[in-house]
Amino acid sequence: MKNRKNTTTLALAKFACELAPDKIPLSAYDAAKKCILDLVAASAAGSSSTAAMAVLDISERLFSSGQSDVWFSGKTFNAPGAAYVNSTFGSALDLDDGHREAMGHPGASIIPSALAVAQETNAAGRELLAAIIIGYEVAIRVAAARDHSALDTLATGRWCAYGAVAAGGRLRHMPPKKLAQAFAVAGVHAPGMSAAGYSKVMGNSTKEGIPWATLTGLSALWLVDKGFTGPTDILDNADYYDFNRIISGLGNNFAIEKVYFKPYACCRWIHSAIDALFLIMAENDLDSDMISNIEVHTFERALRLNNYPAPNSLEGAQYSIPFCMAVAAIEGKEGLLPLTPELLFRKDIVSFADMIQLYSDQKLDELFPAMVPSRVTAHTKRGVFEKLVKSPKGDLSNPMNFSEIENKLRRLSRQNRPGTFPGKILDVVNNLENSGTDALTSVLKK
Repeated sequence: MKNRKNTTTLALAKFACELAPDKIPLSAYDAAKKCILDLVAASAAGSSSTAAMAVLDISERLFSSGQSDVWFSGKTFNAPGAAYVNSTFGSALDLDDGHREAMGHPGASIIPSALAVAQETNAAGRELLAAIIIGYEVAIRVAAARDHSALDTLATGRWCAYGAVAAGGRLRHMPPKKLAQAFAVAGVHAPGMSAAGYSKVMGNSTKEGIPWATLTGLSALWLVDKGFTGPTDILDNADYYDFNRIISGLGNNFAIEKVYFKPYACCRWIHSAIDALFLIMAENDLDSDMISNIEVHTFERALRLNNYPAPNSLEGAQYSIPFCMAVAAIEGKEGLLPLTPELLFRKDIVSFADMIQLYSDQKLDELFPAMVPSRVTAHTKRGVFEKLVKSPKGDLSNPMNFSEIENKLRRLSRQNRPGTFPGKILDVVNNLENSGTDALTSVLKK
């Protein structure tokens, strides 16, 4: 075991505190705006989920009132409380952004954290964007520095708090040594996600622990202000983290420019199989009732999802390759944006899901985590058709453009935020660097 000497958390803290906004390229600012719009879209739909409503209800008793808005509710809490609820909204339906090297979802933690703290500090829009960019950079570097093959779970809750701390500490103008302590506290207090590595009961509200990690991350900022300390060498053990992966090139390029976005409300590991099925059906003019059997060959981690053909919750559906593919075949893309409770027990969907077989493929496994590939073979009345998808829609090499993110926002806002909401959000975010944070929160609060 090789240890360094308390260097990594302090190096990250200095980066987060001292990076000048004009050292961040315009492309990163544009990427941050895109991430905000995407997270707002996911949150607009997720805010009415069972998990979101439960968290909002209990949070009214747990947290004091404050300056930070709980989106779409008219309520205000202190920054950790508001970020906790808004993070739940953003992650509830598995529509939030992700990063291949991190193998998880930074946006649902970092954006709510940054916005909640920005309201308490009256930050300008450009300051908010810079904090979000820095939060993504820190969180993604920490996550990517781990040996994924040695991890029992890739749950985002284990690492996203580093990004919440970086963004929040930046906006609170914390000195680097104090921010390094906050990284240490947040890293220890982050949820261990103990069952995530083996439980097959994925149809539950805890999911990847993103909201709780967000809460512990922002709470760490307040704790260290009162003298609370943590093990600042938390990232210095070479058996757990690659120091060079965290530090090398820090500030030279920005990970937020390489996030992926989701067109479907389910685990990213399922998207390549869905895209392959859509391609097969479109290229061969197939309807769902013309398909008799489907084989999905994919990477081994994807087979660890619950993959129940008949899940009994939306969370369970989000982690089922057969069910999501069945929805895709029968309902098309709109059936997956978002998944709805009405789909869960439909006999035609469950029957279709039952005829999908899953197989691990060693060659595809070798491409993970840089890619999340699937090869789909469909046996139909017109013959047997096969399609391989290595990079599903939304990946850096197969991106969702700004117009597609805008359409996602408009579609996901239809039920809970109809009318002028999407247009107002688009206008504010597109001009965020020239306005205050309040311009954005005034639209989100109602």
